[in-house]
Amino acid sequence: MSTGQLRDSHGRVMRDLRISITDRCNFRCLYCLPETEEAANFYRSRFDAVRNPRPFSLQPIQYDWKPRDRLLTYEEIERMVRISVSLGVDKIRITGGEPLLRKGVPELIGRVSAIPGVRDLAMTTNGFLFARHATALRAAGLQRISFSMDSLDPVNFKKMTGREGQAEVVAAIALARELGFKPVKVNAVVIRGLNDHELEALAEFARERELTLRFIEFMPLDSGHAWQRDLVVSGREILERLLARFDLTPIDPSGNPAETARRHAFADGRGELGIIAPVTEPFCGHCNRLRLTADGRIRTCLFSLQEHDLMPLLRGDATDAEIAARLVSIVQGKEAGHRIGQADFVQPARTMSCIGG
Repeated sequence: MSTGQLRDSHGRVMRDLRISITDRCNFRCLYCLPETEEAANFYRSRFDAVRNPRPFSLQPIQYDWKPRDRLLTYEEIERMVRISVSLGVDKIRITGGEPLLRKGVPELIGRVSAIPGVRDLAMTTNGFLFARHATALRAAGLQRISFSMDSLDPVNFKKMTGREGQAEVVAAIALARELGFKPVKVNAVVIRGLNDHELEALAEFARERELTLRFIEFMPLDSGHAWQRDLVVSGREILERLLARFDLTPIDPSGNPAETARRHAFADGRGELGIIAPVTEPFCGHCNRLRLTADGRIRTCLFSLQEHDLMPLLRGDATDAEIAARLVSIVQGKEAGHRIGQADFVQPARTMSCIGG
């Protein structure tokens, strides 16, 4: 198969492929699948508080979870990675839903890690099931791990995620460090009035354990379409608060223009903080990512309104070269950027859990 590059019409070259292996999740995070009464109460109070309140009702959602035969098999995922790598992709991240809900994930990691050209193999998980798979994942070739943890307070953690489990996530982070995953990353979505008072505590948690912590602006990707701009704590505000508390040194981004986070190292060398601000400071101009959903669809942007179904090709008689050509064509149409904050912005139908982080 001939090799080439996945270059879009804006000159960006795709190097990063994020692969969702399941649309299911065992958490019900307020910013993704806000199904709990706590989530409803929080959003209701915020809607009541804004200048022009609108009636708010968070109804239970009937999800069209994909049956097993509608999900990409591990063989199909491996094939897609091989094709993507032949076109210049060298970073692979396994996501969900919650990826560790799917059986045999270490087998998939082993398949992907063995592909020549995969330089960076990572996973994003909520950490709840990590302990039972951690050693096998490491042995199979997983290099990096990112955990979602939005609160250090068990009560607030449950409010944000819909279940108890904060202690399990903290234990998972410790285990990842013991097993030699490096860096160990923690992602925290910041929502005003909910966990923004924990910024400094989360940063100190990262420094004490020499972690890489990413604060992420609240994005409109929830199933209830309850996102409000007023709930976004801007990257600038987050950074100002962190600089007021910690001695931080900016990290030069020139070595990786596609980096999504503005990064700062603790002056004592114990870990790193980053701020990902897609709402107030979009980084679309350097985006080098593609997403492959669990049911075989390519998304060229997290906020794409169009998806490109590759399942018929993968399960038909298409050759690798034909699939590669299709991928090249899809990337040509990659959006210049998302339109959050614009009058014509439309939230995608799928939630983050179905798209993949």
